[in-house]
Amino acid sequence: MKTEQNNEMSRRGFLKRTVLAGAAICITPTLEKVTAAERAIASKSTTPTTTIPIGMAAVRTQKTLGSGNAAFIVSAMGYGCMGLNHNRSQYPSKEKEITLVHEAVERGVTLFDTAESYGYHVNEKLVGEALKGYTDRVFVSSKFGHKFVNGVQVKTEEDSTPANIRRVCENSLRNLGVETLGIFYQHRIDPNTPIEVVAETVGKLIKEGKILHWGMCEVNTETIRRAHKVCPVTAIQSEYHFMHRVVEENGVLALCEELGIGFVPYSPLNRGFLGGMINEYTQFDTTNDNRQTLPRFQPEAIRANTRIVEVLNAFGRTRGITPAQVALAWLMNKKPFIVPIPGTTKLSHLEENLRACNLVFTTEEMAELEKTVVAIPVVGSRYDALQESKIQK
Repeated sequence: MKTEQNNEMSRRGFLKRTVLAGAAICITPTLEKVTAAERAIASKSTTPTTTIPIGMAAVRTQKTLGSGNAAFIVSAMGYGCMGLNHNRSQYPSKEKEITLVHEAVERGVTLFDTAESYGYHVNEKLVGEALKGYTDRVFVSSKFGHKFVNGVQVKTEEDSTPANIRRVCENSLRNLGVETLGIFYQHRIDPNTPIEVVAETVGKLIKEGKILHWGMCEVNTETIRRAHKVCPVTAIQSEYHFMHRVVEENGVLALCEELGIGFVPYSPLNRGFLGGMINEYTQFDTTNDNRQTLPRFQPEAIRANTRIVEVLNAFGRTRGITPAQVALAWLMNKKPFIVPIPGTTKLSHLEENLRACNLVFTTEEMAELEKTVVAIPVVGSRYDALQESKIQK
């Protein structure tokens, strides 16, 4: 295994390229009008250079999501914010979580991911509070598409009507305290709203400067092609890790490469499982941890799937790296347009995750890992039947 040279791009160079990439819009604004998006990017150009101390766990490289007018330069690893309050058991005090987010910023993370549905506005407001004073250095992405009535999600329906997309966008901007969202994702496909209508709506939001880029979650190749024709897609966000490689099988990852679309894996550690700290005796919080309801996190499934973690542990042991670092580095070495967004509430795990950014696997090592893991059948579905029905096949 080789260790990547930490050639940190200068802040000036990073911002220069960000301006060129972020200025992309589907419908060119009039020259006389300065959009909120342009102001947001311009404000970053005045940010002083931040020096990351040598030896500190950090992300020191950038990747490009999307291409052409939809290109978006971000840190090689982002931060998934959902677990700060939603679906991941007990969590620290708000003050400690805000401190952790600040650490992520200081350690080079520039892409933070949240959604309207993570506690219905709660996560967005928390992230907004945590990033107050830092929005000249980072981008925040959020999501639309779930249906809510009086703050309660209607789990059997989705809503990507233009009116709801705009409503969610305005709420997200207000909750996060920003003028512009980095990426605005469709959380799940709405079978009652043509994707062309969705793409046209977000294109108008880009023109208005309310979002820089857009993307979709858990969609198939046909939908991606149709959407991309109307308004270039910057990123697809779907689950992807050693235990869920469907995007390789259904052509989504290959299509992203063909069309120049970025790919953002959520749950890159399979909801913490690939970190090696969960076993069949683990007790999940019954009030705030959805893993207890997932087939893959039942004791018998955990017992069987632990063999996969043991493979990662054996691979990493001789290289001085942890199973989590193996899993994250595998993703980042897989394709240059992949930017994982692991989440955590612990500084130790943040440091562990970020150190994976320095790892470069050889072609032989990648093949060895994949061959060994694929030989072990995964036990248990990742979602229950209702959640799985929302995934476009």
